[in-house]
Amino acid sequence: MTGIRVVLADDEDLIRGALAALLELEPDITVVAQARDGAGAVAAVAAHRPDIAVLDLEMPALDGIGAAREIGAAAAVVIVTRHARPGVLRRALAAGVRGFVPKTTPAARLASILRDVHAGARYVDSEIAASALTEDTCPLTARELEVLRLTRVGGSVQDIANTVHLAHGTVRNYLSSAMTKLAVTSRHDAARIAWQEGWI
Repeated sequence: MTGIRVVLADDEDLIRGALAALLELEPDITVVAQARDGAGAVAAVAAHRPDIAVLDLEMPALDGIGAAREIGAAAAVVIVTRHARPGVLRRALAAGVRGFVPKTTPAARLASILRDVHAGARYVDSEIAASALTEDTCPLTARELEVLRLTRVGGSVQDIANTVHLAHGTVRNYLSSAMTKLAVTSRHDAARIAWQEGWI
């Protein structure tokens, strides 16, 4: 079997290092680079041209799904996460992610999944897939999700308006609409719910 070249990205050094060590025990898998955030993962893929990028979902600078979008066809992307919210699955698949697995997956099983993905298959954890099938549809528009995503990372209304190039009042209207749809009284609560549901 041809060797599988892997880039690993996780902001937790201990987890990333342990996973790299375990995957290196597999005779056909080589970890060619490691990164501690999404931007570093994108750069590592460009520099090392791996077959697969294994990315943590939640990382600083750029999360796993954002990194997957930037990586594009340069490598197959497998997302690992401890927060396996079903809404995230749709976003991941839309970004072209080929595998979606919880961090509780044993290393030997992950190695098997990487082989399948390398052979052209797609893998989605069965429990996550089942949850996604019963998930409520997101009631929010793309613009409402965008302003809530920026709210979640701590932006003020003016900061958000500057980032999305909209008037302050327009951003307030989007936030108010999202709060009404989610039946909450603050933009931070709306952002929290949207994140918990996996919409952002």
